[in-house]
Formats: sequence, C-alpha cells, structure tokens
Amino acid sequence: MIEQIPKRLFQVALVPATILAGAAQAQTYPAAIQSLEQQGVRVVESFDAPGGMTGYVGEMQGRSLAFYLTPDGDHVIVGTLLDAQGNNLSAASIDELVTGPKFAEAWSQLEESHWVRDGSADAETVVYTFTDPNCPYCYRFRQQAEPWIDAGKVQLRHIIVGILREDSLTKAATILGSDDPEAALHQHMDTYEQGGIEVDRKRVSAAHMDVKANDRLMQDLGLQATPSTLYKDGEGNVKMVQGLPNPQALQRMMGPRP
Repeated sequence: MIEQIPKRLFQVALVPATILAGAAQAQTYPAAIQSLEQQGVRVVESFDAPGGMTGYVGEMQGRSLAFYLTPDGDHVIVGTLLDAQGNNLSAASIDELVTGPKFAEAWSQLEESHWVRDGSADAETVVYTFTDPNCPYCYRFRQQAEPWIDAGKVQLRHIIVGILREDSLTKAATILGSDDPEAALHQHMDTYEQGGIEVDRKRVSAAHMDVKANDRLMQDLGLQATPSTLYKDGEGNVKMVQGLPNPQALQRMMGPRP
C-alpha cells in the first residue's frame, strides 16, 4: 500500500552533468543536481556523506528522497545508502532534515483536524492515525492497539478519510456526522467483517466536507497509505509509521504492552 518513488528517477540513477551543461539556472547546485530539479525534485538540504560524496535530501510529489553527488561532481546517485552494518543512512538523513521537521510542524494541524477519539480522554499517550473505513490494515491496527486502549494508556485519534473505495467517503461521513462519533466508530469496527457501518445520508450531508478536509490534509502531508500514524517519542519528536506497524514499532509508539 506504500507507493514507490517514481521509477523514472531510478532509471537515471547516474546522471551526467553534461545533460544541462550551459543551461541557465538560478540555483547554485551542480549540473547533475539541477537535472533532478528539472524532473520535479525540490532540493531541501545538503549534508556531508560518506565516501567523499555530498548528500542531499529533497521532495518529489510529496515524497521525500535522498541522493548523493559523487566526488567528481559529475554524477548523482538516487537511492538508499547503507553502511557496513546495514544501517539505512538515507532514512536517517531524511528523518532529520525533512520528515521530522515537517511532521513536527504538522502536529497542530492534526490536533485541529476532524478526528474521532478512541480511548480514555485522560490517556497519557495520544496517537493520530489516518483511517479509511474500508481499510483492512486500519482494522487490524485497531485490533493491535486494543490492549493499550482498554488499559487507558493510549488515546487513538482516528482522522477519518474516504479514499480507498467508492463508499469510503459516505461511511467516513456517517461516522463523523454521528451524534456520538466514537460509538459509531466502534460499531463500524465491530461489524467491519460484515461490511461495517450502514450509511446514513443525513449524517453524510452533515460531515462529508469534514472528510474531504481530512483527505486534503493527508495529501498535503505526502502520506500515501492507510493507516498512516503519527506519534511523539520519549523526547517529544514527532514520528510517522506508514502502513500496519510491526510489533517493535507498535511498542515505540504506545509503550510496553499492558
């Protein structure tokens, strides 16, 4: 459910600087980096990379990526850089320079979005997750989170979106437009395998614009899959997990299993 960086970028993993030799550019980046800009990449920051390379992080179509200028300055490599221990250096750079600051800034937008509370209002940990009513992974994530929710440890805030199927919008608006959205969400989860909540046109009319606003927020954040979940780690840094979290990620976001 997680889209890949457009294939055409990988097809030019080595870009000769001569492609844009002599082209007038307002930026001061080397020509090999300018060639990526021509393909729609927005350069965010540069950093020192191993092997004498210069690393860059950027965004394309809402997705973050890392690329590396070779020491001769004539070629740029797009992709993942691993060290001898297999650590993903690209992901660390992207998180530090792009996604971390972006999601930290977005936290207030999450708070102000149209979400449904799932769990105790007094829970110590608050987790935001983009949920489509027709998403099987959202359903499974809610099952995974249940021990923390039932123990009063975690409040899961579902930002309800309608993007996966034709009736996702109407189901989402039925939940959001309910007199008791939390009860409606639980009703939907309890009956998910039988098709979920029954669409109520009155509720849809009341809340469909709220669902569309959630859809736009998800798109603006460059999130490509449901569930996409944001939380704060022990140091207060905003982290994001896209897709169904594994057990280790689940404990990082929610703490030790109750």
